[in-house]
Amino acid sequence: MIQTGVISTAHGDLVTDASYDFYGLRLATCSLDQRIKLWQLDESNGNWELEDDWKAHDAAVSKISWAHPEFGNIIASASFDRTVKVWEQTSGIGMPEPQQPVQANGSGSNASTSRWIERAVLPEARGTVRAVEFAPHHFGLKLASISSDNHLRIYECLEQPSLTTWQLSEETDIQALPLSPSASPFTRAQQTNALATPTQTSSSLDGASAPLIAQALQQGLQQSSSTSQQRPGLGNREADGGWCISWCKDRYWGELIAAGAGTSGVIKIIQLMPSNRPITLLTLDPSPAVEGAVVPVDPDAGGPSSSAITSVSWAPSCGRSYHLIATGGRDGHVRIWRVKPGEEVEDDMAADSEDGQWSASIVADFENHKSAVGRVEWNITGTVLSSAGNDGRIRLWKATSGNVWRPAGSIGVEQSEQQENENPAERDIDME
Repeated sequence: MIQTGVISTAHGDLVTDASYDFYGLRLATCSLDQRIKLWQLDESNGNWELEDDWKAHDAAVSKISWAHPEFGNIIASASFDRTVKVWEQTSGIGMPEPQQPVQANGSGSNASTSRWIERAVLPEARGTVRAVEFAPHHFGLKLASISSDNHLRIYECLEQPSLTTWQLSEETDIQALPLSPSASPFTRAQQTNALATPTQTSSSLDGASAPLIAQALQQGLQQSSSTSQQRPGLGNREADGGWCISWCKDRYWGELIAAGAGTSGVIKIIQLMPSNRPITLLTLDPSPAVEGAVVPVDPDAGGPSSSAITSVSWAPSCGRSYHLIATGGRDGHVRIWRVKPGEEVEDDMAADSEDGQWSASIVADFENHKSAVGRVEWNITGTVLSSAGNDGRIRLWKATSGNVWRPAGSIGVEQSEQQENENPAERDIDME
């Protein structure tokens, strides 16, 4: 069953992001209105009550992220004003009244007992900051951000009690990152080739000429990519691009992060190492590989796409021997990648062995949204994926017993509004 609720007066403009805390009882939202709002769930009636509300940035707020509760009540926000800000909730006892009081949009008594204080401003970005996310807690109090200058930045808090000193520990251009030395680019392209899956239902390539068409399209993309490298900014216009990040939740593999930047339509799996520069372990590219490789094109499979990836989410592993990474793009596709880590090999054999190479394949490709996908997110066990698109619907995806991914239900804005006027017992929606 899908349980729904509506916050009818959340913001004065388009809501750009919403993020639950670790326990799922508090919700942070941000908007084009430059404000952040905190909501508390009233478990007695299922309503969300406004806890706090403040102007956070001088431009639209693009993303928001909660730190693990072991570090306290901390959130980070990213904005089009080219900054990342770190906020901490403190007790309001003995403190002056805030200049901008919480609006009375159903707010409870908690609004006057705490305040969110700006602890740090991180201004290093040379473009609008599009995403921010705290690292898993076992790596310490760190956060990653990505901006429209295509740079991934990693910050580490040096003074955790005060949260005022943050070190820029890593700054790297996503598009210029080298591949891991244990594999050639051609081998890597073969590993990430997008094969047909049981969930792919549409086709843009058909007949015997499909491989030739795929090669022509890929050559066009390569020419466009080389042109954009010669002319900075071309092909990376902010209106057409996508910038997103997601940390690997499993500490066994070290600090790994999936990142996408610009209009390339690919996601890079990046390994962060304390003593060396970051490297790309794997590139997730849904378009067919060329350079002499024979690429099977199924008539029922979707064709190559270079649309920007707007959202990426790395699923919790929960004991699996492989990783699941979901992406959503401007082309309306929701894709699920099955990423297989490379086996450990001796250092002197790494250069000649493929056992240490990571590989990936697409296990699901949906285009039910028929419009740009703004967000993909996994549940806590990595077994159910949700996606939100410009079609005004949130869709759920789940694997069957045969490990085939299928739609598991959906809810639209109109349905939610109608259900608010119905009996609360009738608000649930059957999952497909």
